[in-house]
Amino acid sequence: MKLIDVLKPDYIKIPLQSELKEDAIRELIEVLEGQDIFNDSQAVFQSVIDREKIMTTGVGREVAIPHCKKKDCRKFAIAFGLTSKGIDFNSIDGKPVKIIFLLLGPEDNPGMHIRLLSRISRLIAKEELREKLLSVSKPDTAYALLKEEEEKYFEIVS
Repeated sequence: MKLIDVLKPDYIKIPLQSELKEDAIRELIEVLEGQDIFNDSQAVFQSVIDREKIMTTGVGREVAIPHCKKKDCRKFAIAFGLTSKGIDFNSIDGKPVKIIFLLLGPEDNPGMHIRLLSRISRLIAKEELREKLLSVSKPDTAYALLKEEEEKYFEIVS
């Protein structure tokens, strides 16, 4: 499995309209509604927020990776959003977030969940990719950049 198997161009929102962490998470969950991924968007939102309370998903370098495992998530999905405004995610480096990957997945495959988080982290660690992403204005362009970068890595096996 690759990120692009669970991140579709339709799951990308540029620009995010939200200025608050909770609103941005809701906005990305809304992108995934109607995609046969989960039943209850409010329950998914609450799970992501509960996870956020344990430890911030603002990983630094203007990136956040909010995520949750949920019983009613039928499959893995990633929503991606960009904002030029910057959102306070209580990031570990104290900087506002402009790049957000929302990862949702089923509870019964925690290993894949961790591998997908790791893959996102590895990709986004590249400053050049982050800079390119922040300059795009269309979902297809962001998807193409992520796809091109990910082709340099091995596929994740379950």
